[in-house]
Amino acid sequence: MGKFVISTRKNGEFQFNLKAGNGEVILTSEGYTAKASCLNGIESVKKNASDDNRYDRKEAKNGKFFFNLKAGNGQIIGSSEMYESASGRDKGIESVKRNASDATTDDQSA
Repeated sequence: MGKFVISTRKNGEFQFNLKAGNGEVILTSEGYTAKASCLNGIESVKKNASDDNRYDRKEAKNGKFFFNLKAGNGQIIGSSEMYESASGRDKGIESVKRNASDATTDDQSA
């Protein structure tokens, strides 16, 4: 089962990572100035993760692959790591779909 881990960045902003059952980070948020906004971001991921149309599949200039998960308004709510192949990226998307909806939240921000 997946979990969202909330942490505090060095600049004081909050962010979350969605981790798969094996502990691997599969989605990372932007920085949020308020914890409430970070929690709203998590809810948005849970709401949008199952909709395949919300995923923006990308290829970086260095030839690696990644994806962004977008909310209904088009705003990016999470980004993946870089993958060596398009199939790796697509497996990452499937992992987000499987893990996000019933993931627990672990608040590690201080």
